[in-house]
Amino acid sequence: MTKLKRRTLLKSAASAALLSGAASVGLTGLASAQNRRGRRPNIIFILADDLGYGELGCYGQTRIQTPHLDRMAREGARFTDFYSASTVCAPARCALLTGLHTGHCTIRGNAKEISLNAGETTLATTLRGAGYATACIGKWGLGDPGSAGVPTKQGFDDFFGYLTHGHAHNYYPTYLYRGEERVMLRNQNPDEKPDGRGRSTVQIDYTPDLFLRESQKWIEKHKDGPFFLYFTPTIPHANNEARPVEMEVPDLGIYADKDWPEAEKRKAAMISRLDTHVGALLQTLKNLGIDNDTLVIFSSDNGPHREGAQPEFFDSSGPLRGIKRDLTEGGIRVPTIARWPRTIAAGTTAGHVAYFPDVLPTLAEIAGAPLQIRHDGLSFAPLLRGRANARKPFLYWEFYENGGSRAVRVDNWKAVTTTFDGPIQLFNLQTDIGETRDLAAQFPDIARRMKTIMDGQHVPTPTWNAEVARASLKPKPVSNPAPLEAVPTR
Repeated sequence: MTKLKRRTLLKSAASAALLSGAASVGLTGLASAQNRRGRRPNIIFILADDLGYGELGCYGQTRIQTPHLDRMAREGARFTDFYSASTVCAPARCALLTGLHTGHCTIRGNAKEISLNAGETTLATTLRGAGYATACIGKWGLGDPGSAGVPTKQGFDDFFGYLTHGHAHNYYPTYLYRGEERVMLRNQNPDEKPDGRGRSTVQIDYTPDLFLRESQKWIEKHKDGPFFLYFTPTIPHANNEARPVEMEVPDLGIYADKDWPEAEKRKAAMISRLDTHVGALLQTLKNLGIDNDTLVIFSSDNGPHREGAQPEFFDSSGPLRGIKRDLTEGGIRVPTIARWPRTIAAGTTAGHVAYFPDVLPTLAEIAGAPLQIRHDGLSFAPLLRGRANARKPFLYWEFYENGGSRAVRVDNWKAVTTTFDGPIQLFNLQTDIGETRDLAAQFPDIARRMKTIMDGQHVPTPTWNAEVARASLKPKPVSNPAPLEAVPTR
């Protein structure tokens, strides 16, 4: 793939001024950030895999029990309008780590075998350059074995987990990676594919449990800080190669006797297990006496899937329309919680609109790490510290499956195309969070301006362009059978 410089990718950011009068990118050079005890905070970013906006109790879920995450929300801030950078895994994680949205970043889709380039500036390189110990534990998905995109070549001191997406489908693999070396497990998979995917017939080592223990040991080793842990369990992603038992979990726990379909019991058990793991990590911080010195952010890489379990059973998207692979709200708005005792006010509900590219400048500011690169983010560190935060002028997405699609949010306006260069659908999220009333005909000027932002933010490459998006068109299951109501002009 042709490697583009950030200044080339970001030339068109001024298009945001059409609706907001502000630019989305900037240079950040920040003084050292100290907490009350005179030390820089530790940072843990927890990224769930395919967890829907409505699948936690603190976001309205009533069937799946998530007491630890609900308590984390009560003790910190729950974001109502926080977004992933994509509706599938790889581009979401790429944008999270590079601060570039999917019109600019290196990896913009799941379908192509592409790795991060050598020399990319990532969240990990930024924090490590500021003196942080860094680790990624769990699923990586941004570089194949031997490539320049593996975690230890992208700023992480330590890595333990899966390198590729296909391998990460299997919750009982025969091996994982420590750094760039394979570590054999006790599971057995006689039909294992070359990339490690498949369904194991001997299931002993459940990787989410391994990732928890590894994370606890790593935190204890680096308790004197400062450290950055990127903790990326694969729950509740499905094992697509394990049909009809895609939702792999050691036991059903409190859901064993529920009168539910088997897949839904398994999914609920997976999410509750993830919740227990988050609680265990928080308890580790308390046991080590570093709870007040550690910012923990929990989020998900995209909306809920239809691979194994059915999202309607748990109302997995909550009030939102769509699921994974949609750029409507259900595919990209994600549950996000931030906890930092004595800094973030307990019980905060944050309506600030933000997304994954904002994480890089936010954590750089909190860590006191100089960030002398162009990016698509806006720091929300002031918000976490209880101060007024600048408003983000726009959020942009593009997607490369099923003919492609694009989306923009500006304030409460949301524009979506169902093909890459198709007509605009326009929604007012303040009055229509479910995106059921298309207002494009009623507000043509706003629709045109949103289209201008889309065109300005898309920087094509030989790998990512409108022709590639159109070529990906294939029949797509309808995730929301309710038709849109087109609102006529007056």
